[in-house]
Amino acid sequence: MQPGYTCQRCLNSLRGSIRLGRTSGKLRPAENRRWISLPGEQGLEAIRHPKHSSNAHQKRRAISFASQGQFVRNEPVQIPTPGGLESTPLPEVAGRALLQPNNLFHPFSESPSTEIRRRAAFIKQHAYCPHPSHHQTRIPTSPHDPEARKVAAGSSLSPAHVRFECPDCGIPVSCSEEHWADDYESHLELCDTLREINEDDHDLRSGRFFPEFEYPGPQIEEALVNMTNWDTYLYSREFRAIDEARSMRQATRLLTYPVTIGSVLHELSPYSIRRGGRLTVEGLKSLSALRYTLHPPRTGAGPDIKGLRPNPPPVRIFILGARAESSLPREVWVQLSHLFPRVSIHLIFIGPESMANRDSEFPLPERTPGNPFGAIVEDRISHELKISTFVEYYHTLHKAGLFYPYDPYFDCFMLFHPGLGHPASSHEWEETVPQLLETKVPIICTGYTEWDMDRDRKWIEESVGGEVDLLMEPGENRFRSLRWDLNDLDPSDITCGNWGIWAFRGKRYETTRKDNA
Repeated sequence: MQPGYTCQRCLNSLRGSIRLGRTSGKLRPAENRRWISLPGEQGLEAIRHPKHSSNAHQKRRAISFASQGQFVRNEPVQIPTPGGLESTPLPEVAGRALLQPNNLFHPFSESPSTEIRRRAAFIKQHAYCPHPSHHQTRIPTSPHDPEARKVAAGSSLSPAHVRFECPDCGIPVSCSEEHWADDYESHLELCDTLREINEDDHDLRSGRFFPEFEYPGPQIEEALVNMTNWDTYLYSREFRAIDEARSMRQATRLLTYPVTIGSVLHELSPYSIRRGGRLTVEGLKSLSALRYTLHPPRTGAGPDIKGLRPNPPPVRIFILGARAESSLPREVWVQLSHLFPRVSIHLIFIGPESMANRDSEFPLPERTPGNPFGAIVEDRISHELKISTFVEYYHTLHKAGLFYPYDPYFDCFMLFHPGLGHPASSHEWEETVPQLLETKVPIICTGYTEWDMDRDRKWIEESVGGEVDLLMEPGENRFRSLRWDLNDLDPSDITCGNWGIWAFRGKRYETTRKDNA
């Protein structure tokens, strides 16, 4: 919030160099009073034309003197807060208006952001009205899907695109005001969350400074990280204090990806084998092997010749089906390496969409005999982190033996919202999942909802039978994103990034030998 009062010397400097464009000379000594109010439009006219506004200036000085009062010399000077933001014109930042915290709600079609207005047009062009009087436009994916309410016997109207924006959430949700009012009770379950999404999207485009996106560097090993929840993690990792819920939602939307991985692999993980810890016996075996590598004992290594020690190979984390997580700022992924300061980590993004919308940043290289799959390698991020990206399906790379051999002490697979059991994407995993199970290394999966995770688990059990060991039972992720996301193809479908998490692995068989004697 901008202060309403400032120092006399600072004000003279601002008047001379910024507002009037003149070169500032020596600063004149301040007058008897120390604080004066910032000039408004009349004040600027008084500066430009002092003769025509001397009376108004004297009146304003008198009012300012009368309201100022006296202050104790030993007490710190308090800067008064301005009366309100309604009369303050919105400053321009990089060609667009700066949205104030109390001015973040706007209907999508009337948003000051061109991107959000374009998004509103996309929603109105592709999303359908969820009113039960319309015919179904697709097969319902879950019992909670609004399409499941459209029963064929009771549906008489043809499908219609959404046109009416709810005045409470500002998002197109119905084809007309009549259908919105008739189905208002159902919409009321999501209206508050949709309004929160609306304000969060405008907040990202408000032009303000985002201190929640400043990340701490490495910390001393004696300062342990508390992985109980978001609050304890941010505090123990010495992040800047986040006092607002909206800032917390924006911060966790990015940090959920590296911290979700770290919360499972870390030795201080909140998931344990105790009652309610969700970790199984087989999960303890697999994760103990990885934790042995991620938390090695001190070897006495140092920067001099006597401190030279052989370094183990990096821990490889394969992120399959990578989409938005592959385009995260690299400072976000560096937070994963700060959780394991003694080892190096190699992140490998694999998937046909792993470089979507990043052509201007990293043009895809040509496929040559030396680089047959067109890999993009980023090895200058930090000393402990390396990132490689493959715009290819994993089963193609597996057949080529590119990453062979796999070691349960150094390798791990991560699947963010894979949609294993989703009708539209399950066929893409039919060839990949058996190959993942052959490696016998942990496979960690996340889901948008509880229904999404259960559907993926059932598909795994039905497709591969009993060749799976469950490492961690499905449940809510302690480090899920606190921000909700909107599906532009269906405004009534809201999801939460990495809401749930579970893990499995290819089944291991222990061989026993009989004594011939």
